[in-house]
Amino acid sequence: MNRQNFQPLSSLSMSRMDVSIIIKYANINQVMDIPFKRSKKGISFKVKVEPRSSIKGISGLVGDVLKIKVNAPPVRGAANEELIEILSEEFGIKKPAIKIIRGHFSRDKVVEIEGMEIAPSFLKR
Repeated sequence: MNRQNFQPLSSLSMSRMDVSIIIKYANINQVMDIPFKRSKKGISFKVKVEPRSSIKGISGLVGDVLKIKVNAPPVRGAANEELIEILSEEFGIKKPAIKIIRGHFSRDKVVEIEGMEIAPSFLKR
């Protein structure tokens, strides 16, 4: 995927919704902007998955990639299922709205959230 197609949310004009989430990691709340790309069905963004981690959840933003740790091993789609579960809980949306559109067998993935033109402002908690 072309890196220039992704844009940090802070670079969007003020008329658009802000996209921030509060990451709960190691008992610290951290607000971060997720770089995203508009897709035909919603928005998409890059994810790097760390399987077999002792900690489960979003661990931060590395460049334009959201890093997520999962407990499951990368066997028979278990890590992908847990990734979707984590994103569903963090964004407060239903699991069927989240699709892995690239990287099913890789740690580097592109995830699409259907039904969002711009990531939701309700992510601010």
